[in-house]
Amino acid sequence: MNMIILSAILGVIGLGIGYSLQSIVTASRKQKFKEKASTILEKAKQEREELLRKTNLEVLSIAKEAEKKNEEKEKRLEEIDSSLRRKENYLEEREKELKSKLDSQENLEKELEMQKKEMEEISQKQKDALEEIAGLKKEKAKEMLFKAIEKEYENELLQLIKNKEEEAKDEGEKKAQKILATTINRLAQDFTAEHTVAAVSLPSDEMKGRIIGREGRNIQTFERLSGVDLVIDDTPEVVTISSFDPIRREVARMSLEKLIKDGRIHPARIEETLKKSEEEVNHQVKEAGEAAVYEIGLPGVHSDLIKLLGRLKFRSSYGQNVLQHSTEVAHIATILAEELGADIKTAKMAALFHDIGKAVDHEVPGSHAQIGKDILKKYGVSSEIIHAVMSHHEEEEPGAAEDWIVMTADMISGARPGARREAAEEYIKRIQELENIASSFEGVEKSYAIQAGREVRVFVEPTKVSDYEAKKLAKNIAQKIEKEIKYPGEIKVIAIRETRAQELAR
Repeated sequence: MNMIILSAILGVIGLGIGYSLQSIVTASRKQKFKEKASTILEKAKQEREELLRKTNLEVLSIAKEAEKKNEEKEKRLEEIDSSLRRKENYLEEREKELKSKLDSQENLEKELEMQKKEMEEISQKQKDALEEIAGLKKEKAKEMLFKAIEKEYENELLQLIKNKEEEAKDEGEKKAQKILATTINRLAQDFTAEHTVAAVSLPSDEMKGRIIGREGRNIQTFERLSGVDLVIDDTPEVVTISSFDPIRREVARMSLEKLIKDGRIHPARIEETLKKSEEEVNHQVKEAGEAAVYEIGLPGVHSDLIKLLGRLKFRSSYGQNVLQHSTEVAHIATILAEELGADIKTAKMAALFHDIGKAVDHEVPGSHAQIGKDILKKYGVSSEIIHAVMSHHEEEEPGAAEDWIVMTADMISGARPGARREAAEEYIKRIQELENIASSFEGVEKSYAIQAGREVRVFVEPTKVSDYEAKKLAKNIAQKIEKEIKYPGEIKVIAIRETRAQELAR
């Protein structure tokens, strides 16, 4: 028991001694930390003071440098300001001088204007005095003077005009002949004439009854499905197919020939045959368009344009097949463009498609040139080609060389002998118009249109029309014909003045 108490006492004593020692150690450590912290703070204070000192020195240096630069800038600005003031003073002086000169010029112009008016008044007074003395007005005197000069130098003027015209004509003919000769010599094609109304031959007149059918059911079915009219008249062994649409007319012709050859003619057979014939004609249209494009050498043409071009195979104008005409115009235009150095592709394309509107002109209102313009525009054809198409009949003013080339090629193709056939009424009407125009001029005794309207011969009264006036008369008649009549090619006007002297020997 005593040992336990003793051990406890010793433990308590040990704990007290340990605590004391721990306190002493802790106090010693705190003192050391305080001393170290004081040293660190002192050192930081010294470094801060040194940094502040250096910073102040740098700031002072920068401030001095900035002050020096400001002084230099102020000096420079003063120099610029002084220079500007000098320039401003100079400009003010120049402005005063210019203003003075302008005022002086205005005064001078006013004086000149006044002098001009005075001179005009004096000149007018002199003219009035001369007119009063002569008893003639200025225009009358001028007219009399020109007539006197014209009368005095009539022969010289006539000879001069004749010489100049001959020189121009010779030069123009040489160039034109060279180009046309080259073109025509390089161009050779066969031409066919298509009829606008198709006629189908029958093996016998009995076939007419079979075509008509019981109570007319066969002919009614045929006309309804084909869209054409069948004309069965008193003409022996012939049936006429009439339609404004050349494609329908061709389909009907082929179908009727097949039905006649087969002998079986009834509504079902008619419908079947028309369908097959339509497929064949569409195939022919495509082949004809492709052949024309290949012949001219125009790759990359839109397929729909090719089909429309092929439709022209079954279209005729004045008896001339339009597809043949279009390919011919394209050939001529190509050679003309080569000779003249124009754009060959534009001329070729415009020439081939210049009548493309005729493929649908029975379906769409308007002129074939305007229809062609709309078609080509739809398929993205260039504006140069479209303008050439529009100007080939002068529906738009021709401007570029290609426009004139297409127009010329079209005239060459249409005006050559045998290319076209005109209705008798139109031919007679044109001849009469030519003669009426020529006879409408004063001094014309009689006039005749000859050479199928290609030449007009005008006989003048020799007592009323001189040689010089006859020359002017022919020119005036030609100009009037150009304005009032449309015609392919050209018309020659010849004024004939003849003086006859007659005596009798007795």
